Amino acid sequence: MEKIHRETLRESNQALLRTGQSILRSEQAALEAEAIGTGVISELGVQRESLVRARDRLVETDLHVSRSRRMIVAIRRRVFYNKLFLIFIILVESISLSVLLYLKIFKKES
Repeated sequence: MEKIHRETLRESNQALLRTGQSILRSEQAALEAEAIGTGVISELGVQRESLVRARDRLVETDLHVSRSRRMIVAIRRRVFYNKLFLIFIILVESISLSVLLYLKIFKKES
């Protein structure tokens, strides 16, 4: 009976040692996972900062593009009005020349 008791005690001790080793391996795996998680969180923080800077640059670029569009529209409007003004001047000059020619021709005849 004592022999069975010792055998059971020995098996229990071995099971306890295996369990202790398993716990140590689990602790090591947990520490490694924690280190990896910390590294991932740090990297995500860096990437977040990079994305925030990129978003800020994008907003600034959008503002510049909007300003440029408004300026282009203003320039197109000015060009259109300048063309109208030039057409008006050409018409006035053409009419003036026509009147002068008409007067010159009919003045000669009179």
